[in-house]
Amino acid sequence: MLGRRVAREMLSRGHDVRVLSRRSAEHPVDLRTGDGLDRALAGCDVVIDAANGRTPKQARATLVDGGRLLLAAEDRAGVPHHVCVSLVGCDRVPLGYFRVKAEQERVVEHGAVPWSIVRATQFHEFVTTGFDLLRRWRVLPMPGALMQTVACGDAARAIADVAEGAPLGKRVEVAGPEVVDARVLARTWRAITRYRVMILPVWVPGRLGRSLRSGVLISPEADVRGTTTYADWLTAQQW
Repeated sequence: MLGRRVAREMLSRGHDVRVLSRRSAEHPVDLRTGDGLDRALAGCDVVIDAANGRTPKQARATLVDGGRLLLAAEDRAGVPHHVCVSLVGCDRVPLGYFRVKAEQERVVEHGAVPWSIVRATQFHEFVTTGFDLLRRWRVLPMPGALMQTVACGDAARAIADVAEGAPLGKRVEVAGPEVVDARVLARTWRAITRYRVMILPVWVPGRLGRSLRSGVLISPEADVRGTTTYADWLTAQQW
């Protein structure tokens, strides 16, 4: 969702870009084993880690254990800057994937390679994918949660800006242009796509519910604010 946009952004700025993945024809690597990393990282000036995992267990194997292998390979190759892509609120949301991202950040902080961490809020694209998956049941169960979604393209530009600079040794936060409740986002999606679904308010109890309602997913004082609202982005998808 994000990696290809970052690659395109870096290419548009005139950089030589290597795309590393298990399926890459030119630079196949496996973060879970470290295979291919030494060869792929030779001569690189910066590594942008936008890797992911579909489940918390897979994510931990890739982002935490694999992150250690990646940083070790970068150190051997003499890479001078590591950019970690992370999530706003990952250290405050009591969910498995967020905990993995927080642990990944700690691995980066304590690694040998100079670093920058770019935290982004939830992507317009990610939220829309979730709505699309749920609409087959004609019901969108929506918790009360403050959100500040950002377009992937806006986040990619911010990440590229950080990658072009010197290592910051700190976190930079990227967020969307507006703070809205998740149920408002759902109503916006329904109005623009014209799908006939019912939005069902859901009460999330306990620590998770309190954290979502308190705004752990937003960044009102973000270092970088995207300019594309969710409604404008969704309209541009030509529904």
